[in-house]
Amino acid sequence: MSASDIRRVTNQAPPLAGHNVVTGDAALSAAVLRHAGEETLESLVSLGAEAGTAEAQEHGRLANRFHPELVPYDRYGNRIDEVAFHPSWHWLMDRAVGHGLAAAPWALAEKGEKNAHVRRAAGFLAWSQTEPGHLCPISMTYAAVPALRADESLAEEWVPRLASTTYDFGPRDPAEKLGALAGMGMTEKQGGSDVRLNITEARPAGDGVYELHGHKWFTSAPMNDVFLVLAQAPDGLTCFLVPRILPGGSRNRLDVVRLKDKLGNRSNASSELEFRGTTAYRLGEEGRGVRTIIEMVAATRLDCVLGSASLMRRAVAEASWHVAHRSAFGSTLADKPLMQNVIADLAVESEAATTLAMRL
Repeated sequence: MSASDIRRVTNQAPPLAGHNVVTGDAALSAAVLRHAGEETLESLVSLGAEAGTAEAQEHGRLANRFHPELVPYDRYGNRIDEVAFHPSWHWLMDRAVGHGLAAAPWALAEKGEKNAHVRRAAGFLAWSQTEPGHLCPISMTYAAVPALRADESLAEEWVPRLASTTYDFGPRDPAEKLGALAGMGMTEKQGGSDVRLNITEARPAGDGVYELHGHKWFTSAPMNDVFLVLAQAPDGLTCFLVPRILPGGSRNRLDVVRLKDKLGNRSNASSELEFRGTTAYRLGEEGRGVRTIIEMVAATRLDCVLGSASLMRRAVAEASWHVAHRSAFGSTLADKPLMQNVIADLAVESEAATTLAMRL
């Protein structure tokens, strides 16, 4: 046996690449046709084609291989609290925003596009198959819009930025940015999911402006431009809008304590934040913070459904591709009755999840 024979790989499935993630998914295509129509399905073809490329898969691999890093200080010792990402993260984010998966559907719906949210849901489900971690800030940006409607002036200022299809990364004056992303901070150490136990304090500074003092145990995507957070105001738990950069370009006092070391979702930065006189703008009435921010929470949960269905679909696609190319005992695995049963069961579960997700 020659050296080339030893090194030649045989009986392995080739990479699953070069397919259209939308049109190649019968359940997803049927759901889009059922809830939106042919035109909407056609508008997703380019997204599906790009999601199935080897390039997109490689960027997804690299974004998970090289994790975000916290940069608390610049070279001169100034506190900057920035997060550095691998270029593949930015490649994925640029495409996700550009395909309208952030808050664009809200603006389109106001202009009369009745299928904007269905299109976005299908696109989210398809694009998540490239790499799911970067869809966290995309999801929060989408979900922030319903909560922002609690204050007309804040909505007028921020929704157009969040609805942009331009990915504009970096800490700059919000008025100068071509697009913005949103995050959310509710959880604190002493309360966890019971946000009624939050102790972060909001001190009134006049005209709807407050100063926050406290700690958030889990805030996802600290590199985003604006955050919705909960804090205790004089009349109870209240929702606030916290910009990362203040009007004029100065940095808000928003200290990133550390990035979380997680089992999954590693490409995305999740953090602990400290507020020390952090400028915040009240969103909704004092004492009605949960009622306000639950609008954002509900929309992110819908994206959790879409993301889970996406992971299932990617797993079934990979498994089906593998058994169609891998041989054992004289034939491919796909020809074995027991394997057919396994793949069929997985496919049924995946199609049911896709159908339900798109119905929701």
